[in-house]
Parts: sequence; C-alpha cells; structure tokens
Amino acid sequence: MPIVAGFNVTPVKSTSLHQPEEIDLRETGAVGDRRFLFVRDDGTRLSGISKATLVRIRAEHDVVSDHLRLALPDGEVVEGTAGPVSDPFEVTLYDRAVHAHRIDPRFTEAIARAVDETLEVVRVDEPEYAGGMHRVSLLSRASVADLAARGGAEALDPRRFRMLVEVDGCDPYEEDGWCGRRVRLGEAIVRVGEGMPRCVFTTLDPDTGAKDFPTLDVLAEHRKVGADLLLGVYADVEVPGEVRVGDEIEVLA
Repeated sequence: MPIVAGFNVTPVKSTSLHQPEEIDLRETGAVGDRRFLFVRDDGTRLSGISKATLVRIRAEHDVVSDHLRLALPDGEVVEGTAGPVSDPFEVTLYDRAVHAHRIDPRFTEAIARAVDETLEVVRVDEPEYAGGMHRVSLLSRASVADLAARGGAEALDPRRFRMLVEVDGCDPYEEDGWCGRRVRLGEAIVRVGEGMPRCVFTTLDPDTGAKDFPTLDVLAEHRKVGADLLLGVYADVEVPGEVRVGDEIEVLA
C-alpha cells in the first residue's frame, strides 16, 4: 500500500524547503505553507529561472507569534514581525490573482543586499496563499526514480519538484490513476485532479539553484500531453486533518 514518504513546505514561496514529520492539512492548504512570496518593485512576481537564487534562502515563520526569519546566502539574518504595513495590492500568480500586503521594509533591504535584484517580501491575504489554486500536490518517488533513469542519472532529489506530499510504495506514475478519485492521506481526504505541468524550475538543484538535469527534455519524450509536460498530480482538500510521514494512503471511490 502507498504511504506518505515526506512533505515539502516553506513559508516563503521559492525559498529552501522544510521537511516536517507532519502537517496540518486544511481546505486552505498545509498550515504555514507559502504565506509569503517575492515580488519585484513593480509588483510582478518572479517566474521560472529567475527564482534560482531564492532556493538558498532559508525562511522560518511562527504562525502564532507572526515572527518571520530569513537566513540569506551571504550569512545575514533578518527577522521580525511579519504583519502588513501597506494597503492591499494585487499580485498575479500563474493561475489567478491574489491580494497581498507589504511587510517590514527591513526584509526588502536585506534581500537587496543578498541578491542582484530588488525584491520585496509580501504577505498574501488569507484564505489565499502563494501556491497554486489547488492546495495539495502529490508525486511518487518511483516516478522520480524512473525520470532519473530515463535521463541517465543515478538518482534525483524529489525536492526539485517542490511537491507538498511525496509518496512511496507504488509503481512509477501510479498517482496518475488517482485523478478524479478521493484519496485518504492520514486523517485527511483529498480529491485528486489533473496532472501537473512542469516548468524550468525543475531542472535546478534544490539546494544550489544550479541547472543540473534536463527535466523538461526527458518529460517531453514520454510525458507530453498537448503542450504540457506532466509529472505528479494536483488535489483539493475535502476533509481536513493531520497527515504524518508513514501514514497509509488509501484510494477511495
């Protein structure tokens, strides 16, 4: 039977991922996941390869005290309260627009010293968040291993795909067969949707941001559907609950 093998979360979109042993999965997503994101000074978000430098930033956010901490690649640490300090404004994500607020400008000033581009850290207004429209994503480690083999690599770190839930104990691409079905993850139940189109960000090492694997080329050879290169699946939360590493995954009706 498939099991939950791991999680990938981060309070600030595109930064270094955390791998907790459990998550509190609600209709709005995993608690604390992708509450913030980076935008340019004109309010537009970063996309694709432009986010490569951000994976070396380590972000931590205490949802109770609303304290945000960023550890930057140059060794600088900036931290403080992450409450809104501006009027709301609109940020266009790849699948929708969300409303956000600017936070303490000290975060923006520190980022400017650490990367080549002036970037602001902004807070997305709840119940929205800085991830995709569907709040859950799933990918089996067997699918990742098959992709690695097809690309001539001994192994690939699944973190490069930045999926909320990693799955073990199933065949490569078995998760594709869950589309349209309800799936129990620990105490939670999700409704699995469509396959996930992949972007150039999946070609990057998850720790360094260096391009190190031809992910899109390999997917184009055997996972292309129309114009999309698919790997993993989306899902929406129907029944919230705690999900832990090692929990069994049950495919329902």
